Amino acid sequence: MEIISLLQKEMEQEAITTYKMLSLVPSEKFNWQPHPSSINLKRLALHVAEFPAWVNLAITTEEIDFKDNPYTPKNIASTNELINFFNESLDKGRQALVKADIKTLNNIWTLRNGSHVYSSNTKYEVIRMIHSQIIHHRAQLGMYLRLLDIPLPASYGPSADE
Repeated sequence: MEIISLLQKEMEQEAITTYKMLSLVPSEKFNWQPHPSSINLKRLALHVAEFPAWVNLAITTEEIDFKDNPYTPKNIASTNELINFFNESLDKGRQALVKADIKTLNNIWTLRNGSHVYSSNTKYEVIRMIHSQIIHHRAQLGMYLRLLDIPLPASYGPSADE
């Protein structure tokens, strides 16, 4: 199987669980955070929802420099808006993978803030890292939901709530 097909398959598999988790985020708890040093529920959920669009960035650009492109989280007011944002992000990621050229996956993509380079990896590695970030932050989201007594859906097997 071609690598782009594998990346597409992984994106679709992770999207199913991500959708289930994001649909459980209660808008009335958007400002809740488990600890003062933690980000709030809304910010974490938005972070999970935005990651698929980063695949588009990795494929269509050579870098992102936060100095020139300051990060501004999307403003949402409801769980429905969160799901819509995730679906838009997922569509961008899907479209990017459809148009991706396997020859460019070995090109370097850099994440920086001015002269400070956070990472510089092949575009393939960046896409894999994006999928891993979705999984990582979705697990954090699961802990937030658990602490709010919200039953969790299955991900890679049944959950204790099913």
